[in-house]
Amino acid sequence: MDDFVRRDGRLFAEDVPVETIAQAVGTPAYVYSKRTLLGHFRRLRDAFAAVSPKIRYAVKANGNLALLRLLADEGAGFDVVSRGEIHRVLKAGGLANSIDFAGVGKKRDEIEYALEVGIDMFNVESEAELELIEQVARDTNQVARVALRVNPDVDPKTHKYISTGQKESKFGLDIDRAQRMAGWLQGRDAVRLTGLHAHIGSQITQVQPYVDAVTKLLALAKRVRELHPTLTSVNIGGGFGIHYRENEAQDLTAFSDALVPMLQESGFEVHMEPGRVLVGNAGLLVTKVIFEKRSGDKRFVICDAAMNDLIRPSLYGAFHRVEPVGNPPGDSSLADIVGPVCESGDFLAKDRELPPLAPGDLLAVRSAGAYAFVMASNYNARPRPVEVLVDGDRFGIVRARETEEELMRGESAQAQWCDA
Repeated sequence: MDDFVRRDGRLFAEDVPVETIAQAVGTPAYVYSKRTLLGHFRRLRDAFAAVSPKIRYAVKANGNLALLRLLADEGAGFDVVSRGEIHRVLKAGGLANSIDFAGVGKKRDEIEYALEVGIDMFNVESEAELELIEQVARDTNQVARVALRVNPDVDPKTHKYISTGQKESKFGLDIDRAQRMAGWLQGRDAVRLTGLHAHIGSQITQVQPYVDAVTKLLALAKRVRELHPTLTSVNIGGGFGIHYRENEAQDLTAFSDALVPMLQESGFEVHMEPGRVLVGNAGLLVTKVIFEKRSGDKRFVICDAAMNDLIRPSLYGAFHRVEPVGNPPGDSSLADIVGPVCESGDFLAKDRELPPLAPGDLLAVRSAGAYAFVMASNYNARPRPVEVLVDGDRFGIVRARETEEELMRGESAQAQWCDA
């Protein structure tokens, strides 16, 4: 469900014609809908209202400051994986004590910074990480709140690149190791075990894997609470799927109907860390046709957006719907939508039915709000796109398009030599 709709053959973002935005800011351009973002947040909150969840938005999905500000104002907390994401949340007006710090490779300076600003807790993924957090907390005379990230060995039935909860994953601790670490934490005065955490993957559309993971998580939490009365919360992760294709994702109530009774019975405070489900369908990538080309029987539509702007299709074959912004005439035929980057893997979509397109025609790549701009690069010395926020009948730039000069910031044609 989103607020990008067609009216009289033209695509609108809320109440603004997408072509109006493209004419004003140029292309490629990411366009976000405030109404969609906040609507998704409220639907998730309402679906799980019976357990009053602490919703910690996964900043890695889309870290634009304007979107973070909207979510912070709506009451969201934040799930971060770097010092930079902590800084970004604070810059956007988020509260430090609403931040959970995840990730398998936290560095000393990141831990020090997190403790200094007063985050809520660290999600711990290894013995070595826990020892480092304890050492930093002791050195700075602080107490670090931690949750152990449990790997429940559940197959989320999603793409292998976004599956994180199986035995061979780099993420988390198997259940036996987590229980041993809980025992090791007894009597440690610089770290306090306050939660357990599990996140089995992303773009999950089947309820049963989620139920299996939460069942294992709660069983472990009940055992660990006997050792640690300070254990008050469980983080059930995120990963709820969205509709890249029509009717692909299940309604959130299918998940809440299955999970809420278990969580209510457990008595634990509930955290969750949604990302894609909030922002994925709240964004478009708008691109302009440069020209069409035929190679043998193959039709190519060459656009000014490329794999450096949206890498998901090239990286793991992700599907995004693509549609004309206007209503060009003519019979549709199959085409690959590609960019100007000098790579055979530079494509946004393959074998899509599109009408004949002329230079200057606009295409919209749907469901481009998550893992899109945040993964953009400057490959081929291409500036990253402008980002635009739409609110009803108005729109504004929330990140300016990069310039070629900005791409060279910090570089020098002459080395600044240092003595060895």
